[in-house]
Amino acid sequence: TMKIAVPLASGKLCAHFGHCEQMALLELDEKRREVVRTTYLTPPPHEPGVMPTWLHELGANVVICGGMGKRAQEFFRVLDIHVVIGAPAETPEKVAAAFLKGSLTVGENICDH
Repeated sequence: TMKIAVPLASGKLCAHFGHCEQMALLELDEKRREVVRTTYLTPPPHEPGVMPTWLHELGANVVICGGMGKRAQEFFRVLDIHVVIGAPAETPEKVAAAFLKGSLTVGENICDH
């Protein structure tokens, strides 16, 4: 099962990964290309390496965000979690559906640290 993590602020994708209010964890049926379950979780405190390890333990394969620092990206790379940066501030279901269809439009990494 593919699991996509999407950091949220006010119910939509959060521009800064480490500053999210909630984390949506979407379980996907890759064959049918659809979301089968969405779980909303309160993330642990924002400290280096904490959220990547937490998401790895939850079984996340992909993180889709607006912006993420280079150090966080490296933590995810080491844990073999694919990171998509520059995604739009949409609902987690819209973001995941576009990712599955290969139509997710991404821009620049808005995080510069």
